[in-house]
Amino acid sequence: MLILLFCLAALLPAGGGKEKEPVVQVTGKVRLIGTGTKPELVIRGQDHEWYIDREDRQKLMELQHRTVTVEGNESVMTLKLANGMSAGERRTLKNIKIILVE
Repeated sequence: MLILLFCLAALLPAGGGKEKEPVVQVTGKVRLIGTGTKPELVIRGQDHEWYIDREDRQKLMELQHRTVTVEGNESVMTLKLANGMSAGERRTLKNIKIILVE
């Protein structure tokens, strides 16, 4: 049993298994998308769409339909369909700091 625990611990990456999310600077238009009870706030840039973490929504909610530049931690999640095929990526920004509002 003790050997099993050591083997499992050796497989975990250093730092508790959590990778550090890179800090990125993003420019785009703030949009509210979706319907129903859980609309999502996004920044739509030229080549990507970044979903805003729920904890940071209030910072950008009043800036809808305006172009902003923000800095934050980006996490990228690969989406897969039930048959295993790729369905693209979902990019999320956390710990947002507003740099510029146009």
